[in-house]
Amino acid sequence: MLDAKGIKEVVIVGAMSHMCIDATSRAAADLGYNTVIVHDACATTNLEFKGTTVPANQVHAAFMAGLAFAYGKVTTTNEYLS
Repeated sequence: MLDAKGIKEVVIVGAMSHMCIDATSRAAADLGYNTVIVHDACATTNLEFKGTTVPANQVHAAFMAGLAFAYGKVTTTNEYLS
């Protein structure tokens, strides 16, 4: 549907940074779309792995760093709107 409408850029916002935001951003980039992730318009939660709790701000930062490395431009709401 996006291709049929000539869409070239996908802007990603929402929840959860470690699930939907990550998967959608990677898929969009893999499909050739210019991908922009508005990091302060995304959210996540604390995660737990084998007794270790990872705070939400660290989960979010880690996923944004990974996406910025190879899958899209990670920006703020103000930067995107200007």
